[in-house]
Amino acid sequence: MTSVVNPAEDPRDTGPGSDLHLELSDGPGGRRGALTRALRDAVRTGRLTPGTRLPPYRSLAADLGLARNTVAEAYAELVAEGWLTARQGSGTRVAHRAEPPEGRRRGPAPAPRPGRPAYDLVQGTPDAAAFPRTAWLASARRALTAAPNEAFGPGDPRGRVELRRALCDYLARARGVRADPGRVVICPGFAGALRLLGRVLDGTIAVESYGLGFHRSLLTGAGLATVALTVDEHGARVEELAASDASAVLLTAAHQFPTGGPLHPERRAAVVDWARATGGVVLEDDYDGEFRYDRKPVGALQGLDPERVVYIGSVSKSLSPALRLGWMVLPGHLVDAVLEAKGERESWSSTLDQLTLADFIASGSYDRHVRRMRRHYRRRRDALVEALALRAPHIRVTGVAAGLHAVLELPPGTERTVVRAAAWQGVAVEGLSLYRHGEAAGVPGDGLVVGYGTPPEHAFAGALEALCEALPPAPGE
Repeated sequence: MTSVVNPAEDPRDTGPGSDLHLELSDGPGGRRGALTRALRDAVRTGRLTPGTRLPPYRSLAADLGLARNTVAEAYAELVAEGWLTARQGSGTRVAHRAEPPEGRRRGPAPAPRPGRPAYDLVQGTPDAAAFPRTAWLASARRALTAAPNEAFGPGDPRGRVELRRALCDYLARARGVRADPGRVVICPGFAGALRLLGRVLDGTIAVESYGLGFHRSLLTGAGLATVALTVDEHGARVEELAASDASAVLLTAAHQFPTGGPLHPERRAAVVDWARATGGVVLEDDYDGEFRYDRKPVGALQGLDPERVVYIGSVSKSLSPALRLGWMVLPGHLVDAVLEAKGERESWSSTLDQLTLADFIASGSYDRHVRRMRRHYRRRRDALVEALALRAPHIRVTGVAAGLHAVLELPPGTERTVVRAAAWQGVAVEGLSLYRHGEAAGVPGDGLVVGYGTPPEHAFAGALEALCEALPPAPGE
């Protein structure tokens, strides 16, 4: 007996009242046995794919001319065998583990992804699952309701005034930044800010000997030469600026990236003195300024001299890089030049996202989210440190007082081997040498830069276990 299938419908879209073609052959078990075999065969061969919703047993019974109990019992038998799943409100579906054999799968099999890591410990991204969806949606609704009509017009190249005002209040309170809305320019993240500044500055810019190569590439791509400043436990050695021909310097003053630690107070004062004496500009990347754990807050360098320091921040670590929202607090003499470089509206950040972030900050939701994430990341940091103390006490861990990553110091000459061993364990992690400036002076140290923000909560313990398996043994073992 056969039901008629509608050729315009894909069997994967089967739902209440949908037709389902089944061949009911003679054999043991009567009608119920024939239906059970037909359904099992349809799943086995891949004609009914995992997740397909089957018709309600009443509908299928009517189509096939069977008793309702016969179809219900066949469904129940296949659920018990694991071919189907049944859930109240979701109906009966093909089980996801009921995959057909490779040789009989309908359509091409997905291409395998060899070497895909099981655990992502690469620095640079927050915990995506922790994005505050409910609070963000509430802010979006309020912002959209309150938005004036002109907000949907061409707009101001500085960015929405609502966001610039909210940022001035927040940055003054939380980071010690001195600003007014007229000097704030909204941009698509830190990289967007650096691209704009690269069009405004000229000559040579000093950078820390360890940092993101991507940022250095943005500067050199804009025609700037870079010179490396040595980095030690107190941050960049800014005294080296005097012997350079740099007219600007890029610093991660709150938490040196990636080695960790704030710029020493004497060096903070010294770099501002250098900028005043030479007419130079300090670009302050406030990297991880909000995520501090074991030390008192370190205020922004910009607070020492707003006319010589460009303060740059974003929500890429605190909320999500997907938002593409960042900001610059500029000295007065750079505002017009940056706005001219910004130019056409195509490079501007979304007005709706700006309005939402303004409400998110003004309502206190941003503060609450940062505090919650600070506790979350501190727990992860503590778990990493504890795992290393237990499994690899000979490995020194640095840079853990703030931020979303730690640096593991390795024995000389072992970095490449450990990165390969980590990949063998299914762990994606980067060596410290990847962040070193190509012309940096001194002997490079071996290490791992371990990000602990990305792995989902259920996988974090496994990621730490796999990482510890990849580390070199203690000397003499």
